[in-house]
This record gives sequence, structure tokens and C-alpha cells, in this order.
Amino acid sequence: MITIGVTGIIGSGKSTVSAMLGQTGITVIDLDKLAKEVSGSPAAKEGIRKTFGEEYVKEDGTIDKDRMKDLVFKDKARLTQLEAIMHPLIRGEMERRAIEEWERGARAVVIDGPLIFEKGMYRELSKVVVVSADIARIKERLIKRGMTSDDVERRMENQMPLAEKEKMADYVIYNNGTEDDLREELKILLEKIKTWEAEDTYAS
Repeated sequence: MITIGVTGIIGSGKSTVSAMLGQTGITVIDLDKLAKEVSGSPAAKEGIRKTFGEEYVKEDGTIDKDRMKDLVFKDKARLTQLEAIMHPLIRGEMERRAIEEWERGARAVVIDGPLIFEKGMYRELSKVVVVSADIARIKERLIKRGMTSDDVERRMENQMPLAEKEKMADYVIYNNGTEDDLREELKILLEKIKTWEAEDTYAS
């Protein structure tokens, strides 16, 4: 089985591409959704309580996500501390689910995540696909979603530039046009995935 990372930057369309791949029958493990699930685990809550204090865990035992976001967006050192708690838990759950798919006989699993390169996860994956687009187009999309220009710039500062991600990718899919254009790009990617699967079968 091959594991295929799908990444990009905010607004480039990686989640759209992952959803389209999911519609073809390939299992998609969304790391953002996984993070939300894992944040409710006893290990996450205990780690946050010890590192940040009781005030970041509500009376009902859930993490005060609004307070936590306000803290880490202002302080990169505190963000690093939060990531040190969450990322091992996220990776562990990702690996568990990927193994489940392998045991079911899946030939490929997609890992959808924004920080696959930044956090070194790409080293553990078979292939990485980067979803790219012109920066001006990305900013336009995000502003239409309701983000301010400052919000967009701040989010982009926390991610590796697209040009660097493209250089490290095994394949780049461009999302500068319509959804129909993207579906045509997806057809080419699916053929590429078949090639990767065949190579994996041969290597085995």
C-alpha cells in the first residue's frame, strides 16, 4: 500500500482535491479533522493542563479552544509547545487508521494535511502531491471567504512558500481555473497514482 500526502497552503485547494480523490473510492485521512478528534482525548487535555495551566481546560473537561487559539496565534513559542503535545497524538492516530486500511486491502491512502513538509511528515509517506495556485488568486479566494488581508498574510507566514513545496513534491496539481479544470487535472493525477501503485506492487 502507498500513502500519498496531499498538501499546499491555505486557499490553494488541497482539501478540494482530497475530497475529489475520496469520491473515487480512495480513503482520505484528513489531519485537520483528526486534530479536532484527538484534542478531546485524555492525553491531549492532560498535556495542555500541565503545559498551559488549568485555565485552558473548561469546567466540563473540554479544552478552551478560543483561549488557546488566542494564545498561540500571538506567541510562536507557545504554538511550538502546543504542537509538541498534539502532533505525536495526531500521527499515532493517523498511523493506526492507515494500518487499518492496509489490513482491509487498500492499495492507496491519502493523507490530507497543510504541514506535511513543515513537520517532516513527508519522510514517512510514499509520495507527496502539492496543490498549487497563483498567490494572487489564492488571496482573492480567501478574502472572498471573509478573511482580511492581514489574516491571510499571517496564515501564509506560518507555512512554507508554495514554490518550495513544489520543488519537494512528487507531483504538482495546479488549481488556477474552474472546478471542471481541476477535475481534468485530477484525471491525470489518478493515472499517476495507478503508476505509483504498480511500482509499489512490483517492488513488493
